[in-house]
Amino acid sequence: MGIWDPIRLLGLISCSAILVACGGGDSEADGGIVTPPSSNIPRCTSTIPALVTTSSSSIRFQTEAQYVAGQSSAIIASIQNRDSQELHFRWQQIDGPTIELVSQNSPVLAFDIPASGSYRFSLHVTGSSIDVMGEIGINADAATDGLLNIRQDHQVVEGNGVSLRIGQQAGLSATNISWCIASGPDVAIDLTDPFRPLFTAPIASQDTVLRLQASANINGSQVKDDAFILTTAAPAISSQYFDTPVARTYAYREDSPYANALTSCVYSNQLNDSCTINQLPLIGQISNTLDTEAILDRVLVSHDWMGDNFAAFLAQMDPNSDFARLLQSVTAVVISYDVRPSFYWVLTGAIYLDPNDLWLTPAQRDSINEAPDYRSDFGNDLNFIMPWRYVKDNQYASLGFPVTTRATRTLAQITPDLASLLYHELAHANDFFPRSVHASLTGPRLIDDYNRRNTNKSLVSDQVSNLYPLTSTEMAGLAGVSFLGAKANATQKAYQPSDITTFFSTDIANDFYAYSSTREDTAMLFEEAMMSYRYQILRDVAVTNKPAVLTADTVIVDWGQRGRIGESSLENRAALVIDEILPELDGISLIASLPAPIAMTQGQSWRQSLAISPTNAQLKGQQNVATNGQTIIEPELRLSGDRHRHPQQ
Repeated sequence: MGIWDPIRLLGLISCSAILVACGGGDSEADGGIVTPPSSNIPRCTSTIPALVTTSSSSIRFQTEAQYVAGQSSAIIASIQNRDSQELHFRWQQIDGPTIELVSQNSPVLAFDIPASGSYRFSLHVTGSSIDVMGEIGINADAATDGLLNIRQDHQVVEGNGVSLRIGQQAGLSATNISWCIASGPDVAIDLTDPFRPLFTAPIASQDTVLRLQASANINGSQVKDDAFILTTAAPAISSQYFDTPVARTYAYREDSPYANALTSCVYSNQLNDSCTINQLPLIGQISNTLDTEAILDRVLVSHDWMGDNFAAFLAQMDPNSDFARLLQSVTAVVISYDVRPSFYWVLTGAIYLDPNDLWLTPAQRDSINEAPDYRSDFGNDLNFIMPWRYVKDNQYASLGFPVTTRATRTLAQITPDLASLLYHELAHANDFFPRSVHASLTGPRLIDDYNRRNTNKSLVSDQVSNLYPLTSTEMAGLAGVSFLGAKANATQKAYQPSDITTFFSTDIANDFYAYSSTREDTAMLFEEAMMSYRYQILRDVAVTNKPAVLTADTVIVDWGQRGRIGESSLENRAALVIDEILPELDGISLIASLPAPIAMTQGQSWRQSLAISPTNAQLKGQQNVATNGQTIIEPELRLSGDRHRHPQQ
């Protein structure tokens, strides 16, 4: 996950141009806004007009000079003599073939045009002393061969991270890709992957459109496309917690009684002190009736689809009400395109979810920032890795959908990843504030109750570590290197996989990440136990070598287990976690019902060890499998702790 321990609040820093308070990286003393260097890419020589401005009432619409079926496109709206901050936008389509709108709450309406013809949209803008409506129409020409599509045009706060991606038509490959600045301010762009440029939005004193242009060769023809990034001004950052720019978010339910508190208390660059329990109580302090509506009143999003999909998941994929119960211990659920990886933070009492586990359509996926995890270089000096995966019936439980394809997913297909993520992050919330203590919380802030509980060592994780402590100091030290950015010493650099096997297999953790903190130890136990119990999905963990190129074929197992949570030496500690977090279940009976661990064969590759369960035990790799006409691939190699963010120690 990533929990944020209040003891370390003053050490909070920002990373990967994503959001707040993470561990690793370095902090800016001036509040985190870094002026990017001058441009490392040229100015375009093209003089083709990019945007045409028309007015409707006081709304100004900027439209592209030409729209083409199959092309990624945008319309940008603004209010004359006024920046977009503090304004609320609501787009609707009123004419033409149906378009999936995923940015209907942004000044930038981005969309793919499904067919040639006429389209019309309405826009309602509200804010302080303003309530106006306008309409805009466009005409789209017939599709052409070899289109180049840059996805996705969008609005971004100055100083926030930006990612774009060049999409390709089926069967056609773009080559000789080059980028240039067509208009707007200079910007330094990371073109390590020319299909996925990454950059930090430039500082803007007023709303400013940055127009980037990509050129490529497709099917023998030179083609171009523009991307429009509306960089918006924002109030100066005053928060010591959210100290680099965060995306614009809003209450998913605009009529929520907590709408104002959500926007100011859980994801704001102006958050200077945690809100009180009276301002934003835990959900369970108000109602313990497992009311989904009460939960949705606490959801903060950057895009409507994130709340829509989360609501659908709770309604259709939580038959035992596990998540409804666990969510009683949070103040809010934040789902924003710039959250990566997911985490829980005790200061706000909220969980922050990476929407990559929630998208169902290509357009939804387009709106997610692809900035890489800031910890990707941690542990480079070590000679081992510890991969993990969830499996069922000798198959990966999760499906891999290449980002280069226009894939769709069902709620059932996202459930293994989303459920395991929620079990983990909500384990943290219930470790800190289980439902059994809700009535006794006195505040005035949650952090005050946390400090009292932490001083008394009364958290669930404190009980686990006191009664059933992990004993390997070697693994604890290595966790500091792999997850917290500590520098490896000579002894640690010399460890071989066989050494790690000895340290780990004889201890009572179920995953390497458990050694990063007692909080993570508890969350990992709960996550694996619940996935096995509710879904019969088992977790694989292994100690392997560390080849130069990491794939399921090159990684060789020294030791590994499937379903380690069923190991008898872990039974009491796992049962304690279950009893404290979900007392409706009997911990010992639950753990006893789980299958016994299955050992992997030393010397086999990670791929070969996929088929070790006794039933239907032939090798079943999932490479390039067709599902509902879509191509899916084997999920990428996952390493311990890669889905969760941990604070700096």
